[in-house]
Amino acid sequence: ESDTASEISFQFNRHKKTPSVGSHSSDMASVSSVSGSVLSVYSGDFGSVDAQGTVEFALDYDEKNREFQVHVSQCKDLAVVDEKKGRSDPYVKTYLLPDKARMGKRKTSVKKRTVNPIYNEVLRYKIEKMVLLIQKLNLSVWHNDPLGRNSFLGEIEIDLASWDWSNRKLNWYPLKPRSLSAVNGVDHRGVMSLSIKYVPPGSLGKWPKNPPSGEVHIWVKDVKDLLQLRPSGVDSFVKCYVLPDTSKKSYQKTRVIKRDTNPVFNHTIVYDGFHTEDLKDACVELTVWDHEKLTNHFLGGIRLGLGTGLSYGISVDWMDSTQEEVAFWQEMMLAANEWIEGLLPLRSL
Repeated sequence: ESDTASEISFQFNRHKKTPSVGSHSSDMASVSSVSGSVLSVYSGDFGSVDAQGTVEFALDYDEKNREFQVHVSQCKDLAVVDEKKGRSDPYVKTYLLPDKARMGKRKTSVKKRTVNPIYNEVLRYKIEKMVLLIQKLNLSVWHNDPLGRNSFLGEIEIDLASWDWSNRKLNWYPLKPRSLSAVNGVDHRGVMSLSIKYVPPGSLGKWPKNPPSGEVHIWVKDVKDLLQLRPSGVDSFVKCYVLPDTSKKSYQKTRVIKRDTNPVFNHTIVYDGFHTEDLKDACVELTVWDHEKLTNHFLGGIRLGLGTGLSYGISVDWMDSTQEEVAFWQEMMLAANEWIEGLLPLRSL
């Protein structure tokens, strides 16, 4: 059924019913290092203002330096975020889509107390022209909040395949509200086919006790419709953690499938060391990555758990399973020793 069967133990100091903050600080820090880096790329919109105004910018590609350049000039008539003080502190942010995480964001400086900011800044991407032409440019304007609760002020999206590259002049473009798909969190990144199973302690034999502790089996079958980051396709693999454990014992990964947007992994992982009560506090995080020599690029993932926002009484941002993911996990909890099959959409986490 699988080309690889890995078995590792689920480790967490779950027996302390009243843990001190200090006893869990290292665990929570390691959890943050896994999930926070991805979450920071997809900063949320905490504002409720309507998009308005215009932005002036120009696009160019420097053939000699193989560099894509976005010359952000200025904005006019932006929405006011703080109505009491009559102010906005705007900045401009850009991504190359479909994969925000791969190329990273670029952003201008923040201009305080103005709805007509002037930037005259160039945002640069080192990227081959043929790769650039399968991307879209997302340029958005945001109000900067000191506490990080930034407000969305408007955006424009440009298909670079149809862009007139002879046009290097600064032009004005109307800022648009977020698309309905973005508002609803619809961000198609592919679909993962998998099966999971929970084997309770002693359920396979009473003497000797088999298994001695509970086991969670995860069978990663395949992924369909991955983001294609370059013309040759994508070299993908899947990482797996059982959160809150982010130690090396928790970390597992599949082999790399090259040049395929529909990779078949057929990889099974077994985590032991589970008590039945752990299932409500643990979360299986499966993430898909594009493999390159210098760094790996996040493509999408799923989190299987109850989505309560809590783990062993501690508030955590990774307990955020969708309704589909929660239903999948609950079905596994209710059907001991049975494989539960699922087809779940990857998301940006």
